[in-house]
Amino acid sequence: MDPVSDEHLPGQADQPDDPTERSRWRPVFRLFSDMDDEIAQVYADNGIDDLKPNWVLEIIRLHVRGPMTIAELARSVGRTHSALSQKVAAMRAAGWLATSPGRDARSKTVTLTPKAERVAALLAAEWRATEAAITELEAGLPYPLTRVAEDIRSALAAKSFHDRITEHLSAEGPVTL
Repeated sequence: MDPVSDEHLPGQADQPDDPTERSRWRPVFRLFSDMDDEIAQVYADNGIDDLKPNWVLEIIRLHVRGPMTIAELARSVGRTHSALSQKVAAMRAAGWLATSPGRDARSKTVTLTPKAERVAALLAAEWRATEAAITELEAGLPYPLTRVAEDIRSALAAKSFHDRITEHLSAEGPVTL
């Protein structure tokens, strides 16, 4: 498979140009998704079948630091209040978190459920093992992904992604709405 484009689906050749058929970043997203699937397999191997890997940060953070409001937890993990509120709702529905009224009527305090407390130490150990595995993996690469991320951030500090996109968009000419 060409690393720049995806596999072509049957009948695509007859369709008009679809810009979504090509994606330079899709292979990166697929790589992360595949790695998350393998992390989820580690959970399943340990009898944890309903935990999403992207929920683990919040569980460990609450385990280590104790109950927090949604706003405090959002700041702690670098997310918006809105995004974390939705995530907390999903985690609460799955039985991983509990919420209660906060210090004022507008806030909610988030705590781990006994279900989450039972696995928190395992999740922290898995986090450390995952970081060690990534370090090992990157040691075998000529250009580690963490270095790529730093270099991209540096390049975007010089010229934002927004500016780059709008320049290319204006080069395509006017698009009518």
